[in-house]
Amino acid sequence: MPVNRRQRQRAASGSTPRFQPPDASVAPRYTGPRTFARLPQVELPHDDVDAAVIGVPFDTATSFRTGARFGPEAIRSASALLRPYHPELDVDVFGTISAVDGGDIAITPGNARRTAEQIDAALQPLLRAGIVPLVLGGDHSIVLGELRAQAAVHGPVALILLDAHADTWDQYYGERYFHGTPFRRAVEERLLDPSRSVLAGMRGPLYAAADLEAPREMGFEVITGIELQAMSAAEYGKRVHSRAGAGPAYLSFDIDVLDPAFAPATGTPEVSGLYPREALALLRALDGIDLRGFDVVEVSPPYDSAGQVTALHAAAVAFELLALLALARR
Repeated sequence: MPVNRRQRQRAASGSTPRFQPPDASVAPRYTGPRTFARLPQVELPHDDVDAAVIGVPFDTATSFRTGARFGPEAIRSASALLRPYHPELDVDVFGTISAVDGGDIAITPGNARRTAEQIDAALQPLLRAGIVPLVLGGDHSIVLGELRAQAAVHGPVALILLDAHADTWDQYYGERYFHGTPFRRAVEERLLDPSRSVLAGMRGPLYAAADLEAPREMGFEVITGIELQAMSAAEYGKRVHSRAGAGPAYLSFDIDVLDPAFAPATGTPEVSGLYPREALALLRALDGIDLRGFDVVEVSPPYDSAGQVTALHAAAVAFELLALLALARR
């Protein structure tokens, strides 16, 4: 990942990041504003920010359950339990990167096309300032706006997708801008490079065999859910590293890649998914990929358990993504 001037200066001086969450031993985690991991909320772009958590509360491009508009709020609430040190990766995440919560993007309910434009316009200034966005959705249609911003700044990126669905349909109910179509639109707009991309976790019944063949015909490497569960995290990481190469990449994590036992609160759940520990291991295997942005999408809190298990797992995934950024910057 590229390092900008302020990051070089901070590294040279040995100073700590300007923005950090409060010490939970001093301020209890159930107090204060409900930002992600209780990080400071600042107006962006800002001169001393490495990563920004951004909410996109849009869910009116779904085909089954709605409710993901409440995803950013629920993930932020669950993230109050996060602590800054990652023991498995041996990195103090918020002691290494200066991370903030950038609030939510103002979207247009019921209008996926307009919302994509709003996301693009909001994220481009952050990317040009060297800030890596971590977007909390929202349904998966929002990724089109994210990829437009990425491509405008970095050129076509490699896509690393963990999802129960490939989301490469041409249309759904006659609509071309839907949560099942964003990656086909992204290929058509040349926002990403399929030859460097890996889609993994696809499972469940399909309308036809062509549903799984279509992304392969578009140039994507596809690893089905069955194949993914049969391989080690190290093997998955090796395949992604080999395919993505040294160029810029974008990681999109749909919570429905997890088994519904662990993520019941999602728009289109599919049985026989990943265990959370498997998903986190897969993410850790991506250390070294030049990740320029991330998202965690399709968390629909109205369908969650009383213990908010889906939101808890989404917050853990988001923290894992920030840890990858911290590893690259330390």
